[in-house]
Amino acid sequence: MSEHTQADPAWAQGPLNGAGDAAGKLCVLEAQLEALGSVMVAYSGGVDSAFLAATAHRVLGQRMLAVLADSPSLARRDLEAACAFARSLEMPLEVVATEELDRPEYARNDADRCFHCKDELFRVMETLGRQRGFAHIAYGMNADDRRDFRPGQRAAEQHAVLAPLADAGLAKAEIRALARAAGYPMWDRPAAPCLSSRVEYGRAVTRAVLDQVEKAEESLRALGFREFRVRHHGDLARVEIARNELERALSLKMMDAITAGLKQAGYAYVTLDCTGFRSGSMNAILPAEVLARRGA
Repeated sequence: MSEHTQADPAWAQGPLNGAGDAAGKLCVLEAQLEALGSVMVAYSGGVDSAFLAATAHRVLGQRMLAVLADSPSLARRDLEAACAFARSLEMPLEVVATEELDRPEYARNDADRCFHCKDELFRVMETLGRQRGFAHIAYGMNADDRRDFRPGQRAAEQHAVLAPLADAGLAKAEIRALARAAGYPMWDRPAAPCLSSRVEYGRAVTRAVLDQVEKAEESLRALGFREFRVRHHGDLARVEIARNELERALSLKMMDAITAGLKQAGYAYVTLDCTGFRSGSMNAILPAEVLARRGA
């Protein structure tokens, strides 16, 4: 279990609520998975996909396969953590290469970027499923995600990919509670979307840009910060740090250290966002009609 510090996000401080209600939903999830007979799980190592994969493994044993997409948009530390968790459970794992970055419609980085990423992943998984005899694919969408702007959901619908967590009514806090109760070490892990989500819309996503973002975020992690993003705006890096950690960033000494790390990563200018970390903050510039589509 993780030891809490002042840097822990609010949801990781103290006991999590909802475990009782979540237990009933877990039974629904287990029944759904058992009824499938076998399933491949799109696995990133985040709390949602890891909990889904671990539950599928517990219910189905070797009749499940976790599929981890390795591409330049996946941070190396996230790849290593995902593989380590799978090994700890002796869970079947296949690491596959995805080439979304070679698709112009992905690299141009418009509001549908996530659709093209998931479309690439699910195409690769469909091919793998035919080779390995898996008829079903599932991914870690939870009940809360239906209220968010997530174009990847449209790709899942087009490829008939299942969302067992959402179908069981499991929300993020409930999944964290269940993962904590199961002793899974990622239960309190901050959300870690792909590196491409750091790049402002309209600016091309390239391997060099993703490497730069990854190096910049590693420098913040080395300074002891836990929940943050480096938003890439060309020569300018906009640093978002969780509000419960933000005060620590505001000393002149720490700001100098942050600046030095990000300049070493290749940024000419560094700015600290006073609002703090917000998941999906890049979506703020999207037109209302685009956001209204959400996952549809």
